[in-house]
Amino acid sequence: MITVTDTAKQKIQQLLERRGKGIGIRLGVKTTGCSGLAYVLEYVDSYQSEVGVTNFAQPEFAVLVDAKSLPYLNGVILDWARNGLNEGFEFRNPNERDRCGCGESFRV
Repeated sequence: MITVTDTAKQKIQQLLERRGKGIGIRLGVKTTGCSGLAYVLEYVDSYQSEVGVTNFAQPEFAVLVDAKSLPYLNGVILDWARNGLNEGFEFRNPNERDRCGCGESFRV
């Protein structure tokens, strides 16, 4: 299960509208950084049912997660946060054990 907060939904819709195309986003993880894994978020322009891809569809857009990433992302809450001058998507992941000091990677 992937949860997208109302604030993140609004931001995703704004970004897709500003971009002028796209049906949603793809969430995933990649191996990198000091702690081993980093979150990946990218636009999806088209989607036809793919083997191993789960669509956590929202009424406004699709949220796709591949089978490799799903165990790491199951239960994630995707939010949009503003901290001082910085703003961006925030992953609240119950599977995380810790994050590296720079905040770019995590470990499960």
